[in-house]
Amino acid sequence: MDRAWVYLVTGGCGFLGEKIVELLSQQDYIKEVRVFDSVAREEVKKFTTATTLVTVTKGDLRDYNLLLATMQGVDVVIHTAAVVDYRNTMPFWEMRAINVGGTENVLRACCALDIPYVVHTSSISAVGPNTLCEPMFRGNEDTKYSGEVELPYGKTKAMAEKLVFEANGKKLSNGGKLTTCIIRANTVYGEKATFLRELYLSAKARNGVMNYLEPENTERNYTYVGNVAWMHVLAARNLQLKPDLLAGQVYYSYDDTPTRQSFLIRHQLLSSADPSVRLGSHIPYWKMWLMIQLHRIIKVILYPFWKPWPFINLPLLNTIVTTFSYETDKASRHFGYKPLFTWEESKHRTAQWLKATAEDLQSPHLPKKKN
Repeated sequence: MDRAWVYLVTGGCGFLGEKIVELLSQQDYIKEVRVFDSVAREEVKKFTTATTLVTVTKGDLRDYNLLLATMQGVDVVIHTAAVVDYRNTMPFWEMRAINVGGTENVLRACCALDIPYVVHTSSISAVGPNTLCEPMFRGNEDTKYSGEVELPYGKTKAMAEKLVFEANGKKLSNGGKLTTCIIRANTVYGEKATFLRELYLSAKARNGVMNYLEPENTERNYTYVGNVAWMHVLAARNLQLKPDLLAGQVYYSYDDTPTRQSFLIRHQLLSSADPSVRLGSHIPYWKMWLMIQLHRIIKVILYPFWKPWPFINLPLLNTIVTTFSYETDKASRHFGYKPLFTWEESKHRTAQWLKATAEDLQSPHLPKKKN
């Protein structure tokens, strides 16, 4: 096949975006992969091959003119850039400006430049849990679930999804139409996953003990970053080949990582890298609730003289303790998705990365034990 396609990956220097860029650069139908990211890391250019060029542009999604210039000549956009903020460290208006306003700019530029294909990276947080903390147990893309989303981050992703759905089918000036689909990621793990690094630090600071917040009857999905990225690659390609089937569709990301208690998955990932990490005890909801309230009170009293480390908040706590899981094969049925990496391979690759960074993680500056 003629190598004629030019792809743009927003957020291509991020945890998931970088893996998408790596896999795209290996496809024989792509001649260029452009990366647009607010943190432009030149090392992603290492994925350039003899036939596929990888370029990087540093830019903010809110800068429409720069985005428009970067998207000149692009055929397909994979829009994965977003602020992922579960702890509310960023003001909501700013997170909304990037996650929602940035998505609006991407879609607007596609219409202005007659770019017909957009794959949007969303999140299960765009669906729920809602403010009533109603569970979803092994649902799918068609499961009816209503109510206001609990997490502020999830609210912005739900707003962005709405824009992407509404843009699907919009007529372009060249007579074509905009074709979009959405991939909802869940908890994504793998090499360079910052939450795993933080968990490892926390466990080592507690003599290898990993405590957890989830009740033992809760269930959530985890997916390896390489498999989530591969789903994006396949979705983007088949959005071109089978637009009538994929247009306006949403897909949950999945692989064969066990669907069960999140703390068991985290323990397996960490203990595979360091057998001294052992599972601790469950922290009751009421205890964490009191700690959150106490933290808020102290923060108000000492503001602006004290800037504490970001702490868990009530919406995040409610999300953690609520079952929200799904089972689906929709991506397999629609575009032949099969995971590139098995659970054992995913676990091994993640463990090898943690081992490689263990020396730095166990530096003499390791924080002391906390309650």
